[in-house]
Amino acid sequence: MILLKKIVVFLYRIWFYILVTLPIIILFPLLFITILKQTWYPAFFWLARVWARIILFGMGYFPIIQRDTVFEKSKSYLFVSNHTSMTDIMLMLHVTKNPFVFVGKAELAKIPVFGFFYKRTCILVDRNSPKSRRAVFESAQSKLNMGYSVCIFPEGGVPDEANNILLDDFKDGAFRLAIEHKIPIAPMTFHDNRNRLSYEFSSIKASPGKMRVKVHPVIPTKILELEDKRKLKMDTRDIILEELKNPSL
Repeated sequence: MILLKKIVVFLYRIWFYILVTLPIIILFPLLFITILKQTWYPAFFWLARVWARIILFGMGYFPIIQRDTVFEKSKSYLFVSNHTSMTDIMLMLHVTKNPFVFVGKAELAKIPVFGFFYKRTCILVDRNSPKSRRAVFESAQSKLNMGYSVCIFPEGGVPDEANNILLDDFKDGAFRLAIEHKIPIAPMTFHDNRNRLSYEFSSIKASPGKMRVKVHPVIPTKILELEDKRKLKMDTRDIILEELKNPSL
């Protein structure tokens, strides 16, 4: 029985990668055109949201979203959430209509097909390189000046499933960025992504089902200074952690 489940989960994961890749191949001409100019990024973002929904619904996922805030169309935000699965990317795109740019791991650019557009539209960071981390702030400034938002998973990676960590410690970078650029933080809690498709390929946690999302009230940063960074980080983490421990939906 366990062997059968492992085979089914393996095929289910392969189906995920097919869904990630096939729409990109089909939409390639349109996607390629929309990355030729930075001002065309909203069109690319719209196509990315279509891509994300194909994957979510194709995998049998059903997002359930509880919103405690409505994002203003003309305003930039720093979107943050807990990070447990590759589906976090798709779910964030589904939930958020405001065009945003991901800050993500540079190694994802090596993924065939997906990586071609990933490295041309996201802010890449090598977390082992201080120079790369500093460059993130310059790239983010450029995107914010164009009126876009930024999305960061502040845990800096996916917590090791074996350690049973509900929410890892947050890194400082996202909160320094929010304070320096005076953009509000928009925290979200993703409840079910790890069970829907665990980040670890060898895990048997993979199944269709609901994906609950809590969109929390935004946290303003206009009056904050850099010395408030730690408190802002802890307050944001506490909001997400409390929702994980005591789900409101």
